[in-house]
Amino acid sequence: MIMKGKRTTMHKESFMQGVLFLMVSQFFVKILGLLYKLYLTNKEGFGDIGNAIYGSGFQIYALLLTISSVGVPNAISKLISEKIAIGDNRGANRIFKVAFLTFGLIGILGTIILYIGSTYISEVWLQIPESKLTLIALAPSIFFVSISSVMRGYYNGKNNMKITAKSQIIEQLFKSILTLSLVEVLFIISNSNTEIMAAGANLATTIATILSFIYLYTFYKINRKIIGMEILQSVNYKRERIRTIIKKILLVSMPMTLSSIMVSLNKNIDSITTIRGLRHFMSLQSAKAQYGILSGKVDILTTLPLSFNIAFATALVPAISSEKAKGDIYTIKKRISFSLLITILLGLPCTVGMILFANPILNLLFPNATEGALILQISACSIIFISIEQTINGALQGIGKVMIPAISLGIGVAVKLILNLILIPIENIGINGAAIGTVICHIIAFFIAYTSLKKEIDLNLKVNKFIIKPIIATFIMGICSIYLYIKLKSIIVRKMATIISIIFAILIYIINLIILKIFSKEEIYMIPYGKKLYEILEKLDIYTKKRNFKKKF
Repeated sequence: MIMKGKRTTMHKESFMQGVLFLMVSQFFVKILGLLYKLYLTNKEGFGDIGNAIYGSGFQIYALLLTISSVGVPNAISKLISEKIAIGDNRGANRIFKVAFLTFGLIGILGTIILYIGSTYISEVWLQIPESKLTLIALAPSIFFVSISSVMRGYYNGKNNMKITAKSQIIEQLFKSILTLSLVEVLFIISNSNTEIMAAGANLATTIATILSFIYLYTFYKINRKIIGMEILQSVNYKRERIRTIIKKILLVSMPMTLSSIMVSLNKNIDSITTIRGLRHFMSLQSAKAQYGILSGKVDILTTLPLSFNIAFATALVPAISSEKAKGDIYTIKKRISFSLLITILLGLPCTVGMILFANPILNLLFPNATEGALILQISACSIIFISIEQTINGALQGIGKVMIPAISLGIGVAVKLILNLILIPIENIGINGAAIGTVICHIIAFFIAYTSLKKEIDLNLKVNKFIIKPIIATFIMGICSIYLYIKLKSIIVRKMATIISIIFAILIYIINLIILKIFSKEEIYMIPYGKKLYEILEKLDIYTKKRNFKKKF
């Protein structure tokens, strides 16, 4: 709305624009994260042992962070989008302020717990005493991430995901720069002490989270006048007591946080059980190295494709909550179906590609520490199930079924714990047992979540469109790319052969999607600049001209 020549509302994006902003930000975040991981793994004095120290401390931090804040953005965005959908901007702003104070206090508590308990956690839980300094270095960031999460949820709920995307990029950019800088300085000062370098790498995380919060808060302060005008224009406002608002926030955020806790527990199960299990048949130093492969290389590679898909899960929560508040079931079905289709089309080729090119990828990225191809191949099988699970969970949370994601993943995590305890101590399986446990965990969670969603919403997902065609496109991509790699590696340097083959795989896959006509005209229009893209496809005679339809998205 424009009033007296001034903008009185913050910019709002469409659903797919919001998804696109988040996908781009996650791309940069993960690429930057991969770069500094490559640096650490290949750094003299760090390697797989350093990754074990760094990763074990970080997983404990991530668990506490999850408890204090990770479910918060989706919960806050859900509540705020519901208020805005009915015109209650004053109520939305009040929810934000109460949430900011509440989770600020929770964040302070998490910081204190991690700092005070660093010795016990490192020596007893992790059995890696060297991780104590990493825990201390990470402690302050729990508070800043907690309050930053509230602000990101606030912007997401207002369909302004560009701010969240920018804050994530800022955080990761500074994290990468500071990690490289601090580790290099500490490498010289400490005479390549792995423990101190690992602590320095995690200290970079804390500083980066503080800078990200400063950006979010500065943006909020700059836009206070616009927010004030939105509040004045508010309708349907009913004042609620602070206690009632806190209760409402916790009732929504706790199930979402519990779901995130399950994800974090999944990784902590590995950090707690892996070294214990491996010590049945190998030395402590070798066990640390094996865990370092899993946490420092395999996890970073398998979560890379998942980062793109998390954009749908994040954007679906406020989008569906808003449409549900308005009673628009048609749009809800369209958004969920389209998000699931994109998820499958992203996850399937990443799964197959990671399996086929596991060894070449490790040789390309980690020339000084190439071990772990089999673990990567097994872990890659989980990518497609986790990605679909993420999207389904976002849909379930959006329609108000916030406990189902936590329950489904909780059952999967319980199975993983049992499998880790049984498989890892077996010498012929070892570290691969952790990867097998992760795959089975997410297969179980996926089936439970999908069955629950189907009961709530009739999506009418066609087998040909959602399964057969994506499999055909992926199969052709895999055959062509691996054939090219085999031919190229005997002619040129293997690293270059890997890069060319992966690029070729992406191009072949995109061509397959176009030829198979997986997307309908309406779905192409849902994509940013989709109208122009469809016109190009018409000129190429891939899609024929049809009568116009009413766009509703």
